[in-house]
Amino acid sequence: MSHQVSEKSVAVIDWPVFVLSGGFLMLFVATALFDIELLSATVNGAFGGATKLFGAYWQVLMLLTFLVALMVAISDSGKARLGNLEAPDISTYKWVAIIMCTLLAGGGVFWAAAEPMAHFISSPPLFGVESASPEAVYPALAQSYMHWGFLSWSILGSLTAIIFMYLHYDKGLPLKPRILLYPLFGERVLHGWLGAFIDAVCVVAVVSGTVGPIGFLGLQVSFGLSELFGLTNDYSAQLLIILGLIAIYTVSAVSGVTRGIQILSSFNIGLSIVLISFILLFGPTAFIFDSFIQSVGVLISEFIPMASYRADSGWVNGWTVFFWGWFIGYGPLMAMFIARISRGRTIRQLIITLSLIAPLVTYFWFTIVGGTGIAFELANPGVISGPYAASGMPAALLAITQQLPWGFLISVLFLVLTTIFVATTGDSMTYTVSMVMTGTDDPPTALRVFWGIMMGVLAAILISIGSGGVSALQSFIVVTAVPVSLILMPSLWNAPKIAKLMALQQGHIKRSY
Repeated sequence: MSHQVSEKSVAVIDWPVFVLSGGFLMLFVATALFDIELLSATVNGAFGGATKLFGAYWQVLMLLTFLVALMVAISDSGKARLGNLEAPDISTYKWVAIIMCTLLAGGGVFWAAAEPMAHFISSPPLFGVESASPEAVYPALAQSYMHWGFLSWSILGSLTAIIFMYLHYDKGLPLKPRILLYPLFGERVLHGWLGAFIDAVCVVAVVSGTVGPIGFLGLQVSFGLSELFGLTNDYSAQLLIILGLIAIYTVSAVSGVTRGIQILSSFNIGLSIVLISFILLFGPTAFIFDSFIQSVGVLISEFIPMASYRADSGWVNGWTVFFWGWFIGYGPLMAMFIARISRGRTIRQLIITLSLIAPLVTYFWFTIVGGTGIAFELANPGVISGPYAASGMPAALLAITQQLPWGFLISVLFLVLTTIFVATTGDSMTYTVSMVMTGTDDPPTALRVFWGIMMGVLAAILISIGSGGVSALQSFIVVTAVPVSLILMPSLWNAPKIAKLMALQQGHIKRSY
């Protein structure tokens, strides 16, 4: 019988999932400490195999998820209201702020600076334009849009969020990744090794993807502080940064979705708006608007060719398939978090916000940061690409911000922005991993604290052996994307069925006899 799940459900820890996921992560770190070369070689081999064998499938899965989600949104099924609530329990501004900060994360700052520059100085093969030329500007931004846009946002919480919300809030099933396969396997997937394996794989994927940004944040902010203030860029500084980050996101996760996570997200959106306004006032304003409009046009006109491009397998696996594996690995747990914060929204509101509005905001953000870098590079070749080639993504960001008026202050504010972006991902994923362990949307405080500290400690240990440890774990999310992508696939047909059923039950579609 359908019933609403209480916010205060009695939480019982799922020990098989806890032991499988926690045990694997401990083994990973132990192997890294014992022989990082062996671990890196193993992960890189698995990474290569995953991208080679599953890359084309992932490209089709990503494209179909977006297209099917749009069809559901514009159909009468889109009128159905989710989460067994008559009205949203979080305001629209706070809801959008949490979504943007959680899903864009730290990658949205460093990658926004670096990826357009990477595609500008080495143009993607599909476009056949001369690298580092004026003709390379719009393809470079369009390619970045492809990787951080419609498809990536859609896989993180459109179709799958519908399934989670219906089966948990309407049908009372535990809020765990395994219920994505409930329409396929029924009760069998709720108990036993299959369900535990599904949950554990999804937890390992998302912890791999979250520990990576936490570790890299320590390295990147330490680099930035060294460049800006002349501080020592060593492990002690990196460890202090990570400890500070752990404190921020763990306290936020403990305080819950309606307090800490909301506050951090709202603060970061406010700071983003301030920085966007500053760059538009004092940066290459006309270039930014022209590039945004033109590059969105390139993306739309070349959308299917870009999404399905397979001609240069080395390039595709290193860029598009890498990102698709990363986002697929995050998919189930991000969708669970989206389900937790989206109660009372209609299916149409959810999909349009996630799959269209959020990507367009992301495109503009990438144009503000990365497009500004390209404008500076065109005017003075080497001013951005030089630091980027020498020291990577954090150097690209600082090179861009330091070209602006009050560059020192703007650089510091961008480091703060990045830190809070990673913290919002840390707190939401800490919260969501804890939900997986209990199957409720209000997991115990002690469990949230454990996973928050656990992810930070993993990052601290891995960067103690250099960036190779963090890189290995971050690459591992692409390996875990293999089973996760198979878990996500049935949502292509189950989500539309569930959406139609909900619309029928709520009277938005007339039953045909």
